[in-house]
Amino acid sequence: MEKWFFINWQAIFIPSISIFELIIRGSLVYLALFSVLRLLPSRQLGTLGITDLLVVVLFAEAAQNAMASNYTSITEGAILVGTVIFWSYLLNWLGYKLPQFQRFLNPPPLLLVKNGRMIERHLQRELITDDELMSKLRQQGVEFLADVKFVYIEADGRISIIMSDSKTSSVPEQKVALKSDLH
Repeated sequence: MEKWFFINWQAIFIPSISIFELIIRGSLVYLALFSVLRLLPSRQLGTLGITDLLVVVLFAEAAQNAMASNYTSITEGAILVGTVIFWSYLLNWLGYKLPQFQRFLNPPPLLLVKNGRMIERHLQRELITDDELMSKLRQQGVEFLADVKFVYIEADGRISIIMSDSKTSSVPEQKVALKSDLH
């Protein structure tokens, strides 16, 4: 009965490993995962597919022990959360202040269709089939590829469609992904 009411305050609040080690571990894992995710192609055209979700869950599980070994205190958890927030904010701030860094954080749009013709090497680079692209175009109201002037895949995987001048009335020029939508 005595164990029910005993609270080990030291285990709750006092870190069992060095705070500096926690910050280094959190930083290294965050930056490594960020780099890996940045280099993966935008496979699902702006949707969170099952494989994307699986990657995130597995990364989180794999990163848990790498970041903290086996932390038990609230303080250690708070330090790791603070470290992740710090890096997230710093990278966004650097992207805002330095346009060159922004290009690393968010690659420029990649042209997939030009004047009604698919650019196959760009589709291959992003692992997008012709059928997947046409499906996305149909979802945006595009019936014929010949009606399209440009299609871009944005940094977040969404597509932007610019219709040919003669067809702008059927589907307005539409940019699905705006920078403000990302935050």
